[in-house]
Amino acid sequence: MVFLSDFSFELPLSNPVIIFSLVLFVILFAPILLQKIKVPHIIGLIVAGIIVGPYGLNLLRRDSSIVLFGTVGLLYIMFLAGLEIDLSEFKKNRNKILIFGLLTFLLPLIFGSLASHYLLGFSYMSSILLASMFSSHTLISYPIASKYGVSRSRPVSLAVGGTMITDILALLILAIVAGSTRENISTAYWLQFGLSSIVFVLIVFFGLPFIIRWFFKRFDDSISQYIFVLAIVFLSAFLAEAAGLEAIIGAFFSGLILNKFIPHTSPLMNRIDFVGNALFIPFFLIGVGMLVDVTVLTHGFGALKVAGVIVVVAVVTKYAAAWLTQKMFKMSPHEGQMLFGLSTSHAAATLAIILVGYNIIIGETATGEPIRLLNEDVLNGTILLILVSCAISSFVVEKAAVQLAKDEEEAKPEETPSQRILVALADPGSVPELVDMALMLKPHKSKVPVYALHVVRDDDAEEGSKLSIAGKKVLDKAVRQAAAAGDEIVPLLRHDSNVSNGIIYSLKEHNVSDLILGLHRQATAEDFWGGTIVRMLARTTETLFIYKPVQPLNTLKRMIVLVPPQAETDPGFGHWFQQVITLARDGGMTVSFHSGPATLAAIQQLHRDLPQTVGAHFTPFSNWEDFLFFSGVVKNNDLFLIVTSRPGNPSYQSTMERLPYYLTRYFTERSCMIIYPQQTEAATIEVKKHPERSPMAATIAENMKKVTGWRKFFRNK
Repeated sequence: MVFLSDFSFELPLSNPVIIFSLVLFVILFAPILLQKIKVPHIIGLIVAGIIVGPYGLNLLRRDSSIVLFGTVGLLYIMFLAGLEIDLSEFKKNRNKILIFGLLTFLLPLIFGSLASHYLLGFSYMSSILLASMFSSHTLISYPIASKYGVSRSRPVSLAVGGTMITDILALLILAIVAGSTRENISTAYWLQFGLSSIVFVLIVFFGLPFIIRWFFKRFDDSISQYIFVLAIVFLSAFLAEAAGLEAIIGAFFSGLILNKFIPHTSPLMNRIDFVGNALFIPFFLIGVGMLVDVTVLTHGFGALKVAGVIVVVAVVTKYAAAWLTQKMFKMSPHEGQMLFGLSTSHAAATLAIILVGYNIIIGETATGEPIRLLNEDVLNGTILLILVSCAISSFVVEKAAVQLAKDEEEAKPEETPSQRILVALADPGSVPELVDMALMLKPHKSKVPVYALHVVRDDDAEEGSKLSIAGKKVLDKAVRQAAAAGDEIVPLLRHDSNVSNGIIYSLKEHNVSDLILGLHRQATAEDFWGGTIVRMLARTTETLFIYKPVQPLNTLKRMIVLVPPQAETDPGFGHWFQQVITLARDGGMTVSFHSGPATLAAIQQLHRDLPQTVGAHFTPFSNWEDFLFFSGVVKNNDLFLIVTSRPGNPSYQSTMERLPYYLTRYFTERSCMIIYPQQTEAATIEVKKHPERSPMAATIAENMKKVTGWRKFFRNK
């Protein structure tokens, strides 16, 4: 038995249980207390680190455990930056990213070198190394941008890309200066460095995607997936270090690779955000605070002078780079503030550069004391720069993020009751895929609910009671799936004499625009649609998505979209196109549209008008008689999406009647989705009046007469 008297309360604390408990209370209360006086939570954690650290109350020492968790937190920030970035926006702005990266690197480097040499009296070599520290920056305020939902905005993309450029160039200067002072740099060194960097890039960008896709196809356990993601992040960080680069570059690259495999509305993404923001990132911020020694201000005028020059030059040049970028690319003042806020904070690379310079001995004094490339005044001034720059960054990013989020909200078109999604569920095994599909089709940041419906037939009281219990379990599973993704879904359990009636009445009652149905897995050419889908096609006008998943959505690389001629004349043309783009963007897929020339031109115009696009290709294809052409085009990791049409619409073709035969014979191992666009009420009435005018209408009329049991239908699955 352990008594209270057996514990050691000497400072700094050494008991791991007490240490971890104290850190957790700091993470919990520090942001809460300082947020009451409008101080960003990041500053709260850094200040808390100063207080409990070795230069404050000395409650905790910055030992290996703090360093370990802090390193994990830093890598986590860079990983999240790559994971949450909008890749299409990133690619679109790659030239702007390059220009900003060079500006925010060169301005601090040039003016920092001049100030260090002429104001502080350092040698040229020391001045260049010190100025390279000004040039680098750490995305310490990135979690603030993420919290306000603006992590995919243009200034954040520029800041994230600029971080990679500045850190790589700063570390190159560090390698050159360190090698020059030690006289061990040569052509062989640069050849080895270049070769190892190329090998690193090839492994990360071409090797890891195969491993990631293989894993996600075969393992759907949530814990296994999260551990696997962490393993990929730290493997990439290690490979970067092995190549002579910084670990944060590997973490960022891993985020870019995993970006395509982790949808932003998925349960896995929610877990990644939660764990990082709850534990790893706060540990890093507390560790940064523990580095700060405010007593350096009392070390004489030399320390104050160095600290003043370092802080002023670093902040002013970073502001100048952000301001020039804002003016060059006609960005708003709020975007410029965000760019400055994210790029002005210094921590990881800054500290690494200074510590290397401090540890390089270039000579000895007459008394035998070592002469360092960068002295203690620079080290102390850098610690103050970390505190001041992180404070400025947090306040500026907080203010800019609030304004950008408000601007996005005001610019967003007003939501109408028609923008609602309902997913009909029956088979428990298909719940995760259908719910994930519904959440991905939901507009970003939309408050419009997604409905999950299960219909119970009331033809048998005893059997109906059992089915009602089973239906509640299905809906509970859907609610849990949505909650794991950090979203909500409204469960609807409906009793009706007919399943299709229950779905149709629910569509009308909740003003639903999009209905998602799953295609039963044992579909044959003779019984492909099933009774319920046939009735839905005949009696509804809403956009209908019929989905057959073969592999997880996040493992798909490309979407092949086949569109019939004259589809641009259908009432629902713009809506289904927007939903396809939303699905491709959130799923990290490129899109290849195939249609007739006129329809393809209309699709291209819509694509150009979108504020955020995806990688798209446009291929002419008009002969639906040659449908089997796509059996060689659609690959294993593709989603084959077929836009069809109900009879009565201009784009309807009799060739569409053969879809069940083609899909069940040639595309059984491919994920498929069939879209029936929204149509006018008049077209539906016309079909009901004249079913003889098309084979599909006749089929619908024939099936409408059949009594198709819902329970039998799903029992056969």
